[in-house]
Amino acid sequence: MTNAPHSPLANWNGQEMPLSEVRVSVLDRGFLFGDAIYEVVRVYNGKPFLFTDHVERLGRNFQKLQLNSDARLIAQRALETLAHSGIKEGTIYVQVTRGEAPRTHRFPEPAVRPNELIYVQSFHDHYGRQRSEGGKVILIDDIRWKRCDIKSVNLLANCLGAEQAHAAGCDEAVFVEADGTLIEGTHTSLFAVRDGAILTAPLGNHILPGITRKLVLRLAAETGIPVIEEPLPKEKLETVDELFLTGTTVEVLPIVLAGDIRIGDGTVGPVVKRLRQAYQAAVEAECGR
Repeated sequence: MTNAPHSPLANWNGQEMPLSEVRVSVLDRGFLFGDAIYEVVRVYNGKPFLFTDHVERLGRNFQKLQLNSDARLIAQRALETLAHSGIKEGTIYVQVTRGEAPRTHRFPEPAVRPNELIYVQSFHDHYGRQRSEGGKVILIDDIRWKRCDIKSVNLLANCLGAEQAHAAGCDEAVFVEADGTLIEGTHTSLFAVRDGAILTAPLGNHILPGITRKLVLRLAAETGIPVIEEPLPKEKLETVDELFLTGTTVEVLPIVLAGDIRIGDGTVGPVVKRLRQAYQAAVEAECGR
């Protein structure tokens, strides 16, 4: 089955169909409560990048939310849907909800079948200029819930932040905790560079264990760049030499302006450039780009 790039191909509970034909009940708990987990996988040259890491995180999140779904089966369906889509440069979106049940806050008894959605669509990278010249971010208060390590579809605070960034003409919004610590972006992980070493917040309930974050830490170790996992206070932002974001779609994105603070000399720094080259090499090694 081949699907045109402009018409995403979906897999709904094991059945392939055009995305436009998928129908979801208004009693689905993802619709009513945001009771769902999701993943986004980047596709290069028709191959999913860092796919195993994404599948493993999906499985861990199923356990955290007590969702009775099989990450390995979803992975198999995702690969089949990708192959049938004909997409070469794109993304795979996966979302699993607790399923359809009468509305009540506690989990349904007996348990119902989860609803499992996969769809593949083309991706048009619009971050090229920012990667060469550097991007801009705003700094906003972190108003999210306290389990940001779970990749839940509850993203209202993230959406509000992303809209604020867009309205300000910026590429992303970075969350700042009540104590002034910079945490992460609305859909990205945050890194700084000081004296040649990479700084990033340690893992915990307050940040997402990003797949690209994990890759960048590995690439830093392989290229001999020291990494220090410690919080970055807002008042120390003026002392860093470089700032950058990572994510499935942004890849490695240098930041030269955070709020009204110029980062370093206002240009893309050498550490980010090295990591960007290493990232491209990793893509080519895994996907043959």
